[in-house]
Amino acid sequence: MRVAAVDLGASSGRVVVGSVGPGKLATEEVHRFPNEPVRLGPTLHWDVLGLYRETLAGLRAALASGPLDGIGIDSWAVDYGLLDASGALLGNPVHYRDSRTDGVPARVHELVTPRELYSVTGLQQLPFNTLYQLAAEAGGARLGAAEALLLIPDLLAYWLTGRVGAERTNASTTQLYAAATGDWATDLAERVGVPSRLLPPLRSAGDLIGRTTPEVSAELGAEVPVVAVGSHDTASAVLGVPAAPGTRFAYISSGTWSLVGVELDAPVTTEAARAAGFGNEGGVDGTVRLLRNVMGLWVLSECLRGWRTTTLAGALAAGAEAPAFGPVVDIDAPEFLPPGDMPARIERACLATGQTPPRTTGEVVRCVLESLAMAYRRAVRELGELTGHPVEVIHLVGGGVRNGLLCDLTAAACGVPVLAGPVEAAALGNVVVQARALGADLPDRWAMRALIADTHAPRPHQPGDQAGRWDAVEARLVSAGLWEPRG
Repeated sequence: MRVAAVDLGASSGRVVVGSVGPGKLATEEVHRFPNEPVRLGPTLHWDVLGLYRETLAGLRAALASGPLDGIGIDSWAVDYGLLDASGALLGNPVHYRDSRTDGVPARVHELVTPRELYSVTGLQQLPFNTLYQLAAEAGGARLGAAEALLLIPDLLAYWLTGRVGAERTNASTTQLYAAATGDWATDLAERVGVPSRLLPPLRSAGDLIGRTTPEVSAELGAEVPVVAVGSHDTASAVLGVPAAPGTRFAYISSGTWSLVGVELDAPVTTEAARAAGFGNEGGVDGTVRLLRNVMGLWVLSECLRGWRTTTLAGALAAGAEAPAFGPVVDIDAPEFLPPGDMPARIERACLATGQTPPRTTGEVVRCVLESLAMAYRRAVRELGELTGHPVEVIHLVGGGVRNGLLCDLTAAACGVPVLAGPVEAAALGNVVVQARALGADLPDRWAMRALIADTHAPRPHQPGDQAGRWDAVEARLVSAGLWEPRG
């Protein structure tokens, strides 16, 4: 069986061909392309037509070496396109890092309290959630003319097949989806000024969306089925975690963002979970991903963009040589969210908390990665408290797997082993869902994970014996007012 996984990240996209058979799971990247936002006036947009063009180019490259049994698309969450009554796109989607939602959550909370929002949606209340983006558009001509809202993977699938719909794992990130029922929260949408007519029919990972349209088939040179996968890339990545049944594992999907969570059978919508900043997002096969967004490698990427001549390999080598347990910052602070001069922001954050700022490239890298490891430590421990099951092992997947220093620091800070890999977890999760939908003998997520574990063994990182020094770093964060004291 041979399928194409279209995996779109916030900074790049790729098309991966997956080959699946008994005891076999292999992938080959056939096309990679940048995903660069475009600023038009004050607004930051996604170049979604460029993404579609590159997706078609990748599918043609995949078909050049053999027929495809299926196509699946996953991407980042929350962002969307609006279609009018004729099915035309009403403008390029706006980037979640755009400033249009500044101050919007407070306006929404005058209509629905944060506690009620959480009790219905179970979602971490981030300022760029789809709900807040739509509220920012309320009263505008675009929203008034719209007939359907399609999240990014669903928009590309619509252009491939002509079928309108929303896959559940990504729909669950909108703050317009009821965690308990697995359906749209239409009453909530109407209360905050989002017309419920915009919310398309829901589908689940593994559903057949449709076949490519005659026009697309002619462009590709073949008619191919398009299958709904875990279309939120984190949902596909969590399915791609090579965990064994019965293991108390946490996952870290590490890329531009880091998603730190556990897999559950039911949502946790308690006030403690809300106060701790955890959200419940849909997973493949009806599971729930209880997780927290952590800023991730975005901060390091922005540092590299500012340094220009420094490579990632060079920066990590310098970070490995820099002194350990130097200054740390709250990596999730709002000032680190937008693009800009990250080293200067790190310096200001350190000065504001009475710490000597990092000066060299290596010291900045070390500060970013140790701060990130501490954010992981906090999230992993709180997940254990919320679920009543302390985490025994962490599976770290995604691009952060290539960062050996981050993997080592994560194991040491969290005090449990880290199993790193696979890098391509999202693409693998995409591939195995397609394979099962198309007839492969992969009856449940554990069978899919067993195949991934057999073919993509993770690399272990042990916690070591410096627990006391990491406790001291935590005490420093508390005394600086960056973390709440415990107990």
